[in-house]
Amino acid sequence: MNKALSQTLALDPNVLLLDEPTNHLDLSNRRSLMRMLRNYPGTLIIVSHEIELLRNCIDTLWHIENGRVHIFSGSYDDYFRERKQKRTAIESELVRLDRQKKGTHQVLMKEQERSKKSKLRGEKKRSQGHWSTLVAGAKERQAQETSGRNTSEIMNKKQGLKEKLSELRLPEVIKPKFSLAASDIGSKTLLTIDEGVCGYGGPLLQNISLSVGSHDRIAITGDNGSGKSTLVKAILEDPIIIKSGRWFVPKPDDIGYLDQHYSTLDPDKTVLECVQDVVSTWSHGEVRSHLNDFLFRKNEEVNALVATLSGGEKARLSLAQIAAKTPKMLLLDEITNNLDLETREHVIQVLRDFPGAMIVISHDEAFLKDISIHGYYDIYPS
Repeated sequence: MNKALSQTLALDPNVLLLDEPTNHLDLSNRRSLMRMLRNYPGTLIIVSHEIELLRNCIDTLWHIENGRVHIFSGSYDDYFRERKQKRTAIESELVRLDRQKKGTHQVLMKEQERSKKSKLRGEKKRSQGHWSTLVAGAKERQAQETSGRNTSEIMNKKQGLKEKLSELRLPEVIKPKFSLAASDIGSKTLLTIDEGVCGYGGPLLQNISLSVGSHDRIAITGDNGSGKSTLVKAILEDPIIIKSGRWFVPKPDDIGYLDQHYSTLDPDKTVLECVQDVVSTWSHGEVRSHLNDFLFRKNEEVNALVATLSGGEKARLSLAQIAAKTPKMLLLDEITNNLDLETREHVIQVLRDFPGAMIVISHDEAFLKDISIHGYYDIYPS
């Protein structure tokens, strides 16, 4: 990326087009890139899901949704806040109209009940020659006509509001149900490494000293190539990693792993089968209900092969597996790379509620803040 950017800037362009420029950049290179972009004198057009970049380097948003481009002048936070406020206002109006419709229906029911009683009295008086049958049904017809007009007006308003709401679509919310609660996991130390050494053939990392409690949330930081992923693989007891020192790590069943390539998913299995394999004791209905919580609802969605899924769908499915059989510790390796903003928000929703320990490799500072990381383990050259 640095080489490609240097070659591009050497052309002294008036317009600079960047497509996901922060992917795979470590923290220092991200910061360097953003400083350069803030000082770039020409026109920038950037495709990005990087929140910090959107917040700091742009002044106009083109949001593509439902086949249309929505243009907003201002910051990313202002844009998202305005959309949320508009959506809240429309949803409140829809609730009010539902109440109004219900009230109109209740008035009609009461009028019909009064008309029925009046009709019975009228028939009695008519039989005595005192009242015409026309009077008995007049009020009922009038109430029905008024109710029909009011209901039609309400339905027209609702339809218009729903069309506006579809233009302001915000990501659906995932509310995961985990198989373990924080109390089930306890409060003991899950991982201890002392005088640890690991690498491929020869030592890459030395003097590793790390302790992780059952509810700790730790970010592993360091430059690209420093050995962050190697450390995670060593914790997972990957056989290709050679290690020495004192390593106390959780049992394999107590560790969940998720990387940016979703390598734990079998491409030849369906969405349904991926969850069934994790919780074989669940009924078909229980699996469907669980997948529904992770937005896999239609038959074609739950029966789709993993190989055909988008990156966002694979992320949701991986999280569904983790929630179905919740590990005591979760290892995450650069999982926000290539995620759109909607899926990124889904990942954050699930991880916020995760009850166990978490070790995260990420250069995305906003993401780390959003999932409440409170400890940092920095890897640097010896």
